[in-house]
Amino acid sequence: MQVSESFRILLEKAIGHDNMLVALSALDTPASVSVRLNPFKKGFAPEGRMIPWSRYGRILEHRPLFTLDPIFHAGGYYVQDSSSMFVGHVFRSLMKDRRLPEGRPLRVLDLCAAPGGKTTDLAASLREICGDRFLLVANEVMKSRVGVLADNVAVWGDPNVMVTSDDPAAFASLEGFFDVIVADVPCSGEGMFRKDEQARMQWSEDNVALCQARQRRIIADVWPALATDGVLIYSTCTFNRNENDSNVEWIAENLNGKYLLPSEGLEDYDGVIRTDRGYSLVPGLVEGEGQYCSALVKAQSDGQNVGFARRERTAGKGKESCVPCGVREMLSTDVELRWKGEVLTAVPKGIYPHVALAESVLHVVAAGCALGTVKGKDFIPDADLALSLILEADAFVAVDVDLDTALAFLHRDAIVLADAQKGFLLVRYEGLPLGFVKNLGNRCNNLHPQGRRIRMDVKRRET
Repeated sequence: MQVSESFRILLEKAIGHDNMLVALSALDTPASVSVRLNPFKKGFAPEGRMIPWSRYGRILEHRPLFTLDPIFHAGGYYVQDSSSMFVGHVFRSLMKDRRLPEGRPLRVLDLCAAPGGKTTDLAASLREICGDRFLLVANEVMKSRVGVLADNVAVWGDPNVMVTSDDPAAFASLEGFFDVIVADVPCSGEGMFRKDEQARMQWSEDNVALCQARQRRIIADVWPALATDGVLIYSTCTFNRNENDSNVEWIAENLNGKYLLPSEGLEDYDGVIRTDRGYSLVPGLVEGEGQYCSALVKAQSDGQNVGFARRERTAGKGKESCVPCGVREMLSTDVELRWKGEVLTAVPKGIYPHVALAESVLHVVAAGCALGTVKGKDFIPDADLALSLILEADAFVAVDVDLDTALAFLHRDAIVLADAQKGFLLVRYEGLPLGFVKNLGNRCNNLHPQGRRIRMDVKRRET
């Protein structure tokens, strides 16, 4: 692969001459394929080799057609680059030595979250660490990308994830609110050169300088929202020191952060390079793409916050009397029910005051779980409810279908379930819920969302 001399110079400064040669050679090789399993949806998934820094990560020998795998649509796994999973590893490693807050949930912000790889990794880790005592805010400022993020969060199924769409500066009014902020900031994309030809074409030293300045602005804007003694995990998918170690040093010097990485307590892995301030993953040395990760803790000084202290207000819940009978019995956890337009939604009660406070400041795209709508005498269940971890297993009559029927459902075809009872049914594949139909006997009304339907011809799939 042809690269500019200025890129070679910056790459050599960042990772050394020998590593640079390995990386440049790897840019001409095919990219690896990897997935991360959802530990709270135990279905079958593509088999592969375990990723050293991700308990649920697998590197696949071949790239399957994920679009035609119902388990993918059920949230049984997420397709994510193996190097990108290293950020989740850093988060889990740092959480081992930290005490959880008393009397409230752990509050985490994924600042630049789309399309949702790191968000879903954080959600699974938080649920294993905290149970249901956490709130994860997944933010994406670009309107064109936030819908994909919200869909991926809904498919993953964790009701403790809240999706927002705000500029980093908007979070400053939530002073000291977050215990952890993960910032996978926009960058020059050197780590994506193997996959993204546009990233190679757009690269220049001027663009690196522009990215460095933008990254500093992003972190400075969101820094007030981090509690004193809170952790910032800073990551990019690029190699150069300007956007990586130099920015971490700038944060320490200008925002009163203290370095947490590299750390003797963080396990070393073959191919992962220790830099002055963090870790760099480079194609050729690891199987995935490029990734940098570092972390700092927010130190206390005069005038700095010592944790969020504002009175946490509650928002209107809507009229409880309007909630259809039996809805609460469908759910496995205690929730606050409220109407968002015509859609009844549920927010786990333990995080509701924190969600309500964030909603008073931020542009919220989704919070909790959408349960359904009322039409006449019917409560029509929402597709998100089928995929949510809070749906009771016996809340609806479930029908297990074969692969052809599952794909027809995901294609939004009017499937026939002649032997099933009439009414609203939960469609499952390999034990994992896919969504709802209303069985009329001779056919079913398919309730799978139009925006999530498989668009390719499922009848012409390879067998």
